[in-house]
Amino acid sequence: MKRLIQRVAALTAALCVAAACVAPVYAETANTEKPFDLDDNAVRWVNDTFNAMTQEEKIAQLFVDMLWNDTGKQTAALLGRYPSGGLRYNNRKPRELYRQNAAAQKNSRIPLLIAANVEAGGNGAMTGGTKIGEGIACAATGDTRSAYEMGLYGCREAAAVGCNWTFAPVVDIDRNWRNCVIPTRCFGSDPDTVLEMALAYMKGANEAGVACCMKHFPGDGCDDRDQHIVTTVNDCTCEEWDASYGKVYQGMIGAGVPSIMVGHIQQPAYSRKLRPGIRDEEIMPATVAPELLQGLLREKLGFNGLIITDATHMVGLTGKMRRSEFLPIAVQSGCDMILYYRDHDEDLRFMWEGLESGQLTQERLDEAVLRVLAFKAMLRLHEKQRTNALMPAEEGLSVIGCPEHRAAAARIIDRSITLVKNSRAQLPITPQAHKRAILYSVSSVSLAARVLGKADKAREYLAQELEKQGFSVEVYRLNPFKYLTPKGINGKKVLADIPVLEFRKKYDVVFVIADVQSFSTTNERNLHWSIPMGPEIPWYAAEKTTVFISVANPFHLYDVPMVPVCINTYNGSREAIRQAVEKITGKSEFKGNSPVDAFCGMWDTRL
Repeated sequence: MKRLIQRVAALTAALCVAAACVAPVYAETANTEKPFDLDDNAVRWVNDTFNAMTQEEKIAQLFVDMLWNDTGKQTAALLGRYPSGGLRYNNRKPRELYRQNAAAQKNSRIPLLIAANVEAGGNGAMTGGTKIGEGIACAATGDTRSAYEMGLYGCREAAAVGCNWTFAPVVDIDRNWRNCVIPTRCFGSDPDTVLEMALAYMKGANEAGVACCMKHFPGDGCDDRDQHIVTTVNDCTCEEWDASYGKVYQGMIGAGVPSIMVGHIQQPAYSRKLRPGIRDEEIMPATVAPELLQGLLREKLGFNGLIITDATHMVGLTGKMRRSEFLPIAVQSGCDMILYYRDHDEDLRFMWEGLESGQLTQERLDEAVLRVLAFKAMLRLHEKQRTNALMPAEEGLSVIGCPEHRAAAARIIDRSITLVKNSRAQLPITPQAHKRAILYSVSSVSLAARVLGKADKAREYLAQELEKQGFSVEVYRLNPFKYLTPKGINGKKVLADIPVLEFRKKYDVVFVIADVQSFSTTNERNLHWSIPMGPEIPWYAAEKTTVFISVANPFHLYDVPMVPVCINTYNGSREAIRQAVEKITGKSEFKGNSPVDAFCGMWDTRL
């Protein structure tokens, strides 16, 4: 234990020295350059506000707090004690969020950044917001207008409840089909497509008056693991990185993206290049890697905007360093804002102690605060505060879920649904030729939860839409109590109750729907069947016409290579399922093209 403590102390000292060596002096001219482009009045507000701030206010300005269903009174009390620079919140009904955010702005001396994850539409900003389309769905349409509408309509809805900052677009690149974090969130595997779609999203967000924060530097999509539970690695060589992730970042920076979120992701090649002699144990996630934040992002790529950490309670960061150390070191390394307190008093104390110990210099603290203020001035928050216009009119909430937005979502669904495989030319499938259907499903809803009544929504939507088209549908529901033994469910008995000849006689077609959306709890997104050799596993693919539909992961063919028909909808909504059924029955054509290798590089998945 003593040796471990010494090693951590040595590493911390090395990081502090590295950060101090590369941290530039913040020049006031940075306020008037891209991406802030402030005029004289805005620069004056930044300087006047900064000069009037106490040290306590400066430190608090570094934090983005998280609200959890607070009342206006609770919000006012919280901000009175901890005057944070920004807020995120737990999604809830629009009117409740509007009043919460209004209370937050009213009780803040310095106007607040209010953020939401508008990655796929207004559903990331409130309960009941319009899901315009996942990133991969937009890319599958082959039309940048899809990403533009996702940014425009999603951010319009977010702005209606007072948001001014979107933690999007996701500019990660899917280089590893096993990745469990970004398979539908990103715009695919091609850097040019990712850049084009991200630029279109930013154009839409800007028109809605919401600032973008692209993520997750230095780039997710190489490692198959999740930063919520482990530190991950971008293993590109410097040359590979420059031609892929670097190309996207450079393009977005050139177009004026104002903020970047840093992932808890290591990039060993550039850490070694920019810090010659660095030892493996000194290679840190970008959040606390000054060579990546200052040397690569600021100097090589020329980014002058605001840098914010990803959530600091993720194990990708906490597993590398003590919180008391990484909070000040993250700022010293180049981050301007910290995403989320863990404990308000503790985290503020850690920052104070970092200043006292030299882990964080006053110069670097001041630079970060100036960037936060410049970002706010770029959004004209100081002018809106003066004219009492930080919040839009409450009547504007009517835009949320409006017909125009729903129509855009439906268009994207229509153009994105992808027929990945039809190897036996079995489509179209109609109730006239295949009346009797059995429906199996695999989802993130556990067997126990299903028994207790938790709905498998995608399965229920599919059953209902098939019935509307004239199919006679039997939804398979395993009764675990019927087959339960002291050693668990008797799978052999389950299968014995489904004789093959009887199955072939009883059904004309088999539908299988997969809705696997595990996130931040596992390092994989593969299919998990209910029991060993369970009834829903495609043993029937050689017996009957079989259609497999995935709504949340484009790579499930790896798990079911035997199915002759595979469809990716990228969306589990009722509208997506309705349109998928129309395409299966030949009433609408398949228009989407996969932005990733849905065959997972395997030859047998194509058979």
